[in-house]
Amino acid sequence: MSFFDKIDMTKKTKIPAAINLSKSGDSHAIDLNKKTGELRVNLQWDSTIEKKGMFSFLSKSTLDLDLGCMYRLKDGSQGVIQALGELFGSLSSSPYIALDKDDRTGLSADGENLRFTKMEALDFVIVFAYIYEGAPNWESAKGVVTVKQQSGADIIIRLDNPDKGKIMCGLIKIENKNQQLVVTKLEKYFGGHKELDKAYGFGFNWTAGRK
Repeated sequence: MSFFDKIDMTKKTKIPAAINLSKSGDSHAIDLNKKTGELRVNLQWDSTIEKKGMFSFLSKSTLDLDLGCMYRLKDGSQGVIQALGELFGSLSSSPYIALDKDDRTGLSADGENLRFTKMEALDFVIVFAYIYEGAPNWESAKGVVTVKQQSGADIIIRLDNPDKGKIMCGLIKIENKNQQLVVTKLEKYFGGHKELDKAYGFGFNWTAGRK
């Protein structure tokens, strides 16, 4: 080391290793007693599906995958956040949950995101994705869900056990238990909103709609 060399004494911030929930039922708890900041659930997928067969090089289809959630708050109120019906939610008032956009191409650099700004108000949340347009081919979509904390490790859930023919997937469950948000991998597939709702007991009245 020469006379003029400097030693960098700056303390580098250690980035925590990501937490992988590999199997359905695997879970991780987030301590609400710590300053967790905003929670963000991100969905990324491959929007272009190549069709198999002799002339597959001539044929590709596009997959429009949408992120959303069914929620219940501690005060008993409940609802749905999704692009369908323009139910994008709100971060400044109840339910303090919002969907950032409707990425119809799957080409957005940051996919689609559900943001939660008042975690202590949550009671029970089912985060889902549904195929709005395109063949129900979850295997080709290669979906990845990442739960991002401002002050903790990313929680990663890969959709690696697809069920062909089903248009909807319950991705994760979020439960508020004893000052902890427990995030559990579901990856359970359903024929639509009504089936998912029935499985988790929200009891909404569903009607057909389009974006």
